[in-house]
Amino acid sequence: MDIATHEKIDREFCGTPTELAEGYCRVELTALDRMAVDEKGLVHGGFVFGLADYAAMLAVNDPNVVLAGAEAKFTRPVRAGETLTAKATVDTVENRKRIVTVSVNRGDTEVFNGRFSCFVLERHVLDQG
Repeated sequence: MDIATHEKIDREFCGTPTELAEGYCRVELTALDRMAVDEKGLVHGGFVFGLADYAAMLAVNDPNVVLAGAEAKFTRPVRAGETLTAKATVDTVENRKRIVTVSVNRGDTEVFNGRFSCFVLERHVLDQG
């Protein structure tokens, strides 16, 4: 299956897809030193959220998908140098709305989980009038 969305995303910050199927995606990201907020290497949660968001968009995999909202839980801290795996599954399809469940793990340990509300628009969000 080909990637149909977020084609120009910076994979260094949002991860690299390793598996893509209809309604499902897996993305891996190794947290970089420059993602850390302090000398201990704590990674800013925005990077973990970005990974999860990218996985959700790929699970929908439509060029006109947008994020409308999210419920997110950060369950463990992440350190620079750690490799994360996000798995996203489309759970609900209602007209243009998609509900996507995402979990992010470091090995066997969950560090984030969330439910993303996405919409597939008729045309690009910046072309809406």
